Amino acid sequence: MKKVAIIMGSDSDLPVVRPAWEELKKLGIPCEAHVMSAHRTPAQAAQFSASARENGFGVIIAAAGMAAHLAGAIAANTTLPVIGIPVKGGAMDGLDALLATVMMPSGIPVATVALNGAKNAAVLAAQMLAIEDPQLAETLNAARKKMAEEIAAKDAKLQQELV
Repeated sequence: MKKVAIIMGSDSDLPVVRPAWEELKKLGIPCEAHVMSAHRTPAQAAQFSASARENGFGVIIAAAGMAAHLAGAIAANTTLPVIGIPVKGGAMDGLDALLATVMMPSGIPVATVALNGAKNAAVLAAQMLAIEDPQLAETLNAARKKMAEEIAAKDAKLQQELV
């Protein structure tokens, strides 16, 4: 199975990206996490993304706040799918990170999840990997079924409470 890389612009982003790490581990997907900066360590970020495919990665998740250039810098150096997690905070409370992550130039896409949407980034990465992995696809189907069952149980409980 291909690995997923989780790249964060600062170690202060760890609480935001931890749900992605946990979800990937729960799904049995090998992953690595690193701190790299598009502005403070640009050569390291470029080298990592340029060699990611040959190093066994299938998807890269990049989380950053404020200017949030990290996902774009990663995407500029690889043809692997890149998923951006805009991190909430700063003067614009994450709106700047969201816009910087989603507004990529033509030909260099970054899939973007919600502000602090790490769990969805992991699920999206898993769905991408599941295109070529039937076992992972079945695991994802089972997780969806479980979610639906949990909602049905909550509805049944609500109906009982409202009687």
